[in-house]
Amino acid sequence: MPKYVELDVHKQTCHATVINERGAIIKQKKFLNRPKELEKFFDDIEDAKVAMEAGYCWQPVYERLENKGYEVRLAHPFKTRIIADAKIKTDASDSEALAQLLKLDWLPTSYVPTGEIRELRELVRLHVYLVRERTRFKNKVRAEMSKRRIEIAGDPFTKRRRSQLKEAENRAIDNYLEIVVSLDERIKELERELKVRAQENEEAKLLMTIPGVGYFSALAILAEIGDIDRFPDAEKLCSYAGMVPSLHQSGATMKSGRITKQGSALLRWILVECAWMHIRNAGDTRLTRFFYRISKRKGRAIAITATARKLLVAIYWMLKRREEFRA
Repeated sequence: MPKYVELDVHKQTCHATVINERGAIIKQKKFLNRPKELEKFFDDIEDAKVAMEAGYCWQPVYERLENKGYEVRLAHPFKTRIIADAKIKTDASDSEALAQLLKLDWLPTSYVPTGEIRELRELVRLHVYLVRERTRFKNKVRAEMSKRRIEIAGDPFTKRRRSQLKEAENRAIDNYLEIVVSLDERIKELERELKVRAQENEEAKLLMTIPGVGYFSALAILAEIGDIDRFPDAEKLCSYAGMVPSLHQSGATMKSGRITKQGSALLRWILVECAWMHIRNAGDTRLTRFFYRISKRKGRAIAITATARKLLVAIYWMLKRREEFRA
């Protein structure tokens, strides 16, 4: 007899509900979010479909269950809240409601990228995080230099100027510099790996034909988009990236507002950065002409967002048709 399992996964604990095909609860338990505890819970559960919500801790649990041969579905967190919300809301009631939706095949699901794409996402996001942390510590060094009136001509983070900074014998600066150097090494190691991946990836090489898109940006865009064939048109991809205007309708009145920003913030950031690089370096292309035309009417901030969206449309067709960029 098939069973239906819903896992409410948190950082420290999981709450699971198992129901049979008649919808009756046959097992319900809260346990620690640990591999051994998970295996213990599933010991007597063989033929089962499993649902879990796409939250902070979903991926390790998803992969363990997938490797054990279970059919796992990732519930869409926004859509399931509309269906499963209740006046009395607990982990147990959430778990039971989602298990019932899974049994009825009414569970709204999220896209789950392949293992290769998940691995690439982790590498890209790790690189972004480390670069941002390095920038944070560089800013701390600059702030300390300003406070102590320490003046160094040029970039204070080159090897020679770091030596000059150490002569100031400031403990805070010395510690921050050590962290910056350590982050530099790890970032360079990641970049070597990402460059190799970009050289071996045909889609990344296509995107790198766009002026302003380098190896890292190409991989970041591919990692965040995943399978391009899951989008029936470019508008759906723009909506997925949160780069379509929000709409407010009341009766016959309809107003469009700012972009929705529902989707990957990293994807939007990368697209905007690439759009800026394109405008500065590409010369006279359709995208640069579009940017300057919009900026005259609505300002540079709105124009660059609109240009990034137009760039995403170009990326959609390039990946669909396997074509290089045409200026």
